[in-house]
Amino acid sequence: MKKFDFFNQYRDPVIVIRDYDDVVFKNNAFFRIFNQFTDIKRFAHKVNFEMCPLDSENVDLFSPIFQAITSKENFFARISYIDNSGKTIYYDMTSVKRGLYTILFFTDVSSQIQIEQFEQNEKKYKQKLAELEEENEELQKIKQNAQTQAFRIALINKVSNIIRESMDITVIQNSVLKELSYMFGCFKAYYAQYNDGEFLITESYGENNINKDIPIKFDEIVTSKINNHEISIGYSLSEYVGATPFKQSVLKIVVPIFHIQKMIGAIVLLSYQKRELNEEIEILDAISSQLGNAIIRAELYRKNAQNVKELKQTLDELKATQLQLINSEKMASLGQLVAGIAHEINTPIASIKSNNDMLTKLSSKIENNDLKQMFEQINNIDKEAIERISKIVVSLKKFVRLDEAELQLADINKEIDLTLEIIRHETKNKVEIEKHYGNIPQIKCYPNMLNQVFTNILINACQSIEKQGKITITTEQKANNLEICIKDNGKGIPKENLNKIFTAGFTTKGVGVGTGLGLAISQKIIDKHNGKIRVISEIDVGSEFIITIPCE
Repeated sequence: MKKFDFFNQYRDPVIVIRDYDDVVFKNNAFFRIFNQFTDIKRFAHKVNFEMCPLDSENVDLFSPIFQAITSKENFFARISYIDNSGKTIYYDMTSVKRGLYTILFFTDVSSQIQIEQFEQNEKKYKQKLAELEEENEELQKIKQNAQTQAFRIALINKVSNIIRESMDITVIQNSVLKELSYMFGCFKAYYAQYNDGEFLITESYGENNINKDIPIKFDEIVTSKINNHEISIGYSLSEYVGATPFKQSVLKIVVPIFHIQKMIGAIVLLSYQKRELNEEIEILDAISSQLGNAIIRAELYRKNAQNVKELKQTLDELKATQLQLINSEKMASLGQLVAGIAHEINTPIASIKSNNDMLTKLSSKIENNDLKQMFEQINNIDKEAIERISKIVVSLKKFVRLDEAELQLADINKEIDLTLEIIRHETKNKVEIEKHYGNIPQIKCYPNMLNQVFTNILINACQSIEKQGKITITTEQKANNLEICIKDNGKGIPKENLNKIFTAGFTTKGVGVGTGLGLAISQKIIDKHNGKIRVISEIDVGSEFIITIPCE
C-alpha cells in the first residue's frame, strides 16, 4: 500500500501485516535483508525468542511474530533469526498496532550482543585467571610441603628398613644411632635402657670412650618431659646429672622410647649445631615408635629362640606320631590335623624364604627408586605371609568349626592376585598365569580362608605341571553367584581318584610329601561360604576347579 511507502526511508526492516496470513507491506530494507522471504508463516518459524523453552507441539505459540500479531497491545521482544546460511542474527522486534494493522520494526542488535558476550567472557576469564593464580600459589605451597614430606618419609623408610632387616637389638640400635647422628650432626649419640627410674647406656655411636653399664639420671626438666612421652630439646652444658660439663653449650635431644605405655629406654643425641627443630620432631616421633616396637620384637625373638627350637623338635615328634597313627588307623583325625599345620605352614614360609633371599642380594645395591619400590613390595608380601603364619596356629579350629573370623567385604580378584604374589616362587620361570577377571561385585566372605583355598588349588596346579605350563584363572558373575575357575594343563587326576580328592588324608604325593588335608580344608571353607567346589580332570590334559559362592 502506498500509504506505507514512507517506511522505505527506514534503514531497518519494516513489515505491515493485516492478519497472520495477509502481509500488506514490506519496506526496501526488509526486501534486502530478508530476500528469501516467501510467506509470513515460514518467516515466523525462522524467528525465535532469545530464550524460548518449548513445552507445546504448536510452534506458532512460541513465535514472536505470531505473538506480536495476536497481541492487542504494542509488543516488544529480542529475537533471533537464522538465515539460509545457518547464521544467527539478533534483532529487537517492536510491534505497533494501528487499527487493523500490525507494524513490525526490526533493529539489528547482533553487534551489541556480541559486545555484551565479550564483556561477560572477559569478566569470566579475568575471574578464572585470578582463580588459577590462587591455585598456582596453593600448588607451590603443596609442592614445598610435599618435598619436605618426601624427605621425612625417605628417612623414616630408611630407618624402618634397617629395623626390619635385623632381629639383633645391637644391630638395630647402632643403625638407628648412626642415621640420627648423620641427620643432626652429632658428635655423640647413645641408647640408654630404662630400669627402675635409672638409665643404663647399652649402645653408642660417635665416641669410643662412653662408659657403658653405668647408671645415669637426667635433670628434673628432662625427666618430666620424657615421662610425659615428650621429646626433650634444649641447649645444655651437662650431658646428665653428675657428668663432666662441656666447655660450651651443646644441643641435647633426649628421645624417650616407649612400648605401649611402658618406657623401655631413651636415645640421647648431642650436637654442636645451632638449629631449630620443626619437621625433625615428627621424624623423631615416628622413629621412636618404630624403635620401641623393634626392640620389644627383638627381645621376644631372643627369648623365644629356645622355644622355637623346642617347638621344632616337638613338631618333628608330632610328624612321626602322625605317621604312626595313620598307619595304625588310630586317632587319624588328630594326626591329619597336626600334619595339616605343617602342610599350611610350608607355603608362607617358602614365600618368606624366597623374598628374604632376594632382599639379601639386593639390599646392598639399592640406589634408585624402582628398586626401592620393589623392596617395599617384597616387604608387603612378607608381611602378608607372616600374618598367615600367625593364623595357621588356629587352622585346627578352622578345619573343625571355621568360626573364628568375621564376615567382611572383599574383592575376589584382588585376593587371587595376593595369593599369586605369595606363591610366585612356585610359578616363576615355570608357569604362565593367564587371568580373565570379570567385572564382579565385592562379596561378604572370610578373605583369609578363601586365600587358603586359592593357595591350595594353585600350589597343586603348579605341582601337576612337570616342566612348563599354563594356569588360567577366570572370574565371573552368574545370576546371584560368583564363579571362580582355576584351570591348569598339568598331568591331570585319574578318574578313580576324582571322588576321593576332598577326603581328609587322601594324597597321591607319597609319604612325607603330602598330607591330603589341603583340599579337605578347602571344601570345608567353601561349605562355610554356602558355596560349592567341584573338579573336572583328564589325564595328560589338565584339571579345572570350579568354585561357586553366593554373592549375597
